[in-house]
Amino acid sequence: MSSASAQTGFTLIEVLVALAIVSIALTASMRALGVSASSSQSMQERSLALQAAENKLAELRLLRAFPAPGRKTEPCPQGPLSLVCEQQFQTTVNGNFRLVTVRVRLEQGPVLAELNGLLSSLP
Repeated sequence: MSSASAQTGFTLIEVLVALAIVSIALTASMRALGVSASSSQSMQERSLALQAAENKLAELRLLRAFPAPGRKTEPCPQGPLSLVCEQQFQTTVNGNFRLVTVRVRLEQGPVLAELNGLLSSLP
């Protein structure tokens, strides 16, 4: 007769390995979730900045503005963001047109959106 009986269940090492695998998977999931949230916020900021640039260019066209060449900076808040619009006006080969570049950024931050357009002195 054999005195050794068959044991069932998991050993301590098997349980520890399983816990290590689960913890690595959970850590990776949390990191992916954090990157996704950050990416979503960045996309929202860029979208609002592009809207601010389009609004500024539309405003210049509606006012029939034909500014002298140079730069102008003014606040252009959009939604919850305090944005700053930098407008650069340049001459073109045709004197009846001005090239305008609108760059939008957070205060002291990188450029979030840039938009180019033409302004005309013609009616």
